[in-house]
Amino acid sequence: MRMTLQFLGATEEVTGSCHLLSVDHEHLLLDCGLIQGGKADELRNHEPFAFDPESISAVVLSHAHIDHSGRLPLLVKAGFDGPIYTHKATAELCAIMLKDAAMLQTRDTERVNKKRAKHDLDPLEPLFTVEDAEQAITQFVPLEYGQVTRVIPHVDICLSDAGHILGSALVELWLGEGKSQKKVVFSGDLGRAGMPILRNPTLVDTADLVLMESTYGNRFHRSWTDTLAELKDIFAKTVNESQGNILLPAFSVGRAQELLYLFHLYAKEWDLGRWKICLDSPMAIEATRVYVNNYPLMDEDFKRFTRQHPGQHPLLSNVEFIQTTEESIALNEVHKGLIIIAGSGMCNGGRIRSHLEHNLWRPECDVIICGYQALGTPGRALVDGVEELTIHGNSIKVAAKLHTVGGLSAHADQAELLRWYRHFEGQPPLILVHGEPDAQHGLVDVINQDPKTKPQATAIATHGDRLDLTALPQLVWKPA
Repeated sequence: MRMTLQFLGATEEVTGSCHLLSVDHEHLLLDCGLIQGGKADELRNHEPFAFDPESISAVVLSHAHIDHSGRLPLLVKAGFDGPIYTHKATAELCAIMLKDAAMLQTRDTERVNKKRAKHDLDPLEPLFTVEDAEQAITQFVPLEYGQVTRVIPHVDICLSDAGHILGSALVELWLGEGKSQKKVVFSGDLGRAGMPILRNPTLVDTADLVLMESTYGNRFHRSWTDTLAELKDIFAKTVNESQGNILLPAFSVGRAQELLYLFHLYAKEWDLGRWKICLDSPMAIEATRVYVNNYPLMDEDFKRFTRQHPGQHPLLSNVEFIQTTEESIALNEVHKGLIIIAGSGMCNGGRIRSHLEHNLWRPECDVIICGYQALGTPGRALVDGVEELTIHGNSIKVAAKLHTVGGLSAHADQAELLRWYRHFEGQPPLILVHGEPDAQHGLVDVINQDPKTKPQATAIATHGDRLDLTALPQLVWKPA
C-alpha cells in the first residue's frame, strides 16, 4: 500500500496550512488555509492548487481560523465536492468566517477594479464568492471529540481538543490495515495549558509520526500572573496619564472572546467601569454567540463561574456590540474613554484599520498587540517599531504607545510544545510546520539536545516535500 504525505502550505511560514495525504489512489487534505501577510504573499492564493481539486476525496479541518480554512471555498469552486470533516463548533464558526472572507474578497476586488478601470485594464474576479463559501459550508460533516470516523478507504481519524480556539482539534490518523498500519498525529494549532475559557490541549500517547506546529518554537510567553499584572498596569496608566482610547486588534475567533472574559473577571480590579468597552466586529459578535451556545466545551472554571452567577454571562455582561458601519464610524468621534476590540488581529483588514487611522497618531492613545503578527502585516510593522503606517492610502505617524502582550497568545510556546511532544512514547519522528525558520530551528536545536527525548528523526517541512509514510520510522523523502 502506497502512503505519502506532501507539505503544500504553512511550510517555513505560519499561514496557508495545507497538507496532502495520499493512500493508494485516494487523496485527503489536512487543512486548506489562506496565505496571509503582505500583498505578495496574498497573491499566492490566486495560484492554481498543486493538485487536482477534483481528485481530493475529503478534507479534515483542524480549526476555523482563516489561515487553516480560508481556501475551502476556492477548493470547492475548483471542483472539490467531497466531505469536510471537522469538529461541530468549527463547522458553526466557519459558517460565519467563510462568508465574511468571501465578502471581503468581493469588496477588495471591487476596490481594485475601480483603479484598474481608470487605466483601461480588464476587471479581476474575486478569489471566491459568497456562493462558493455557502456551497463549501454545505459540505461540512460535524464530528465530536473522541469520535473515530473513516474518512477515506484505509484512513480513520479521531479529533481531540487542541485548546487553541473553540472547536480546535488535533487529529489522530490511522493509515492502512493490520501490521503495516501507521499512525500520524497532526497537532493543528496547539493552545496553552491554564488559559481562560478553553480546556487544556489533549496529550496523545502514541504515533509513528508527529506533525507539529512551531509558531513560537524559539519563544517563551510571560506567565499568566505577569500578563494580568501587565494589562492592569496598562489600563491604570492610561486612565491616570494619557486620557485617550485603547485599541486592541484582535482575531474575531478566540482572542476577542478571551478579552471579553478577562474584562468581566477583572472589571473591578482594573477599574474598567471608567471605560466604554466596544466589540466592533460583526464577525466577532457572531462568533461570541457561538461560544455562548457551546458552553459544554469550556473549562471547569468558566462553567463554575457561570453556574455561580446566573444571568451574568461572562462574555456578554460589560460590552457594547457595535454592529453597523455607522456605529463604528461614530466611535472615531470619541477621543477618550473607549476600549475598542476590533479585527483583524494582524491589522491587515477590518474595522481596526479605521480606528488606527484616527488614533495611531495621537500620543495619548494606546495600542495593545496581543496576538501573533505574520511577516508583511501592518501589525508586524507596528511590533517592529515602524514610525509611519499607510492606512487607506494615507501615511499615519505612529505616536500612540505600543504594548506587545505576548502572554495572551493562544499558541503554545517552546516549553509547551516540548511538553506536548515529550508525552509521546518512544520519541516518534517529528516534522515541524506552521512556523518561521528562526522559530523552527530554535525548537529543533533544543529538542535534539536532550538525549532522553530526542526524536528518532527530525525535519522542518519545506514546500513541496513529499514523505514516504511506509518507510516510517525513517524519514524518506520522495520526488515531488
